[in-house]
Amino acid sequence: MGGLVGKVGIWVAAAALIWVWVRMLEWKTTFYPSRQLWCTPAEQALEYEEVHFVAEDACRLHGWWITGPPKARGAVIVCHGNAGNIADRVWMAQAFTSLGLNVFLFDYRGYGRSAGIPTERGLYRDARAAYEVVRARYGDVEDPPVIVYGRSLGAAVAVNLAAERAVRGVVLEGAFTRARDMARVIYPWLPIGWLLSQRFDSLSKIGLLGGVPKIIAHSRDDEIVPFELGRALFDAAPPPKKFCELRGSHNDCGWDSSPAYWSEIRRLVGAVLRRGD
Repeated sequence: MGGLVGKVGIWVAAAALIWVWVRMLEWKTTFYPSRQLWCTPAEQALEYEEVHFVAEDACRLHGWWITGPPKARGAVIVCHGNAGNIADRVWMAQAFTSLGLNVFLFDYRGYGRSAGIPTERGLYRDARAAYEVVRARYGDVEDPPVIVYGRSLGAAVAVNLAAERAVRGVVLEGAFTRARDMARVIYPWLPIGWLLSQRFDSLSKIGLLGGVPKIIAHSRDDEIVPFELGRALFDAAPPPKKFCELRGSHNDCGWDSSPAYWSEIRRLVGAVLRRGD
């Protein structure tokens, strides 16, 4: 009997160690936050406001409201990727303001000046709080002219937000289907997909975005998120939707790599703003 108890104890201890190891591995490969804001929108001649806001679990967050041209009516919420912080995305604000949009760049918990530790659930809460910041700018408008843009990990955050809140357009770039599929890519020799606590399951949520115009863009040269995952997410998405193929690696497939992609974004923005007329 004692031998059996000992074996059970060993198995329990081993399982606990595996669980802890998977959690540590998962966090280290999912989040790469940076605290230092190495630049501000002002350095790019963009007018902006510091925004301090709070998520529903009281986590203190930080972002920049970047004012578009004088007649800007719509806004885009930028859900950035898993590394760096909003300082690395100021160039996006430049691009979006050129289309006549206001821009809200915000940092997830644990990134930049936002407090806390990043988790999947936390990032979803942060995006909802960011949405409320933008929505408040439009008073009592039930359907504010808001577009949500998400890149890489941020695409999963954007899909979740669009499934829960009213947005007029969604742009996803370098997106994956779900964390489990990415685990197979990163660790093909380890069957850890089913042990992950961070699901980021855009594949099961994208179907909730029926009627919302969607642009999904991906590069065949993406060495981090396989092109096939981005295409699979597009195939699962209901219309209206448009797929744009980019060129370059995951972090270097700039918008200038595909004039067609930028044209689609411009067309989407135009449609969103016309709806507000």
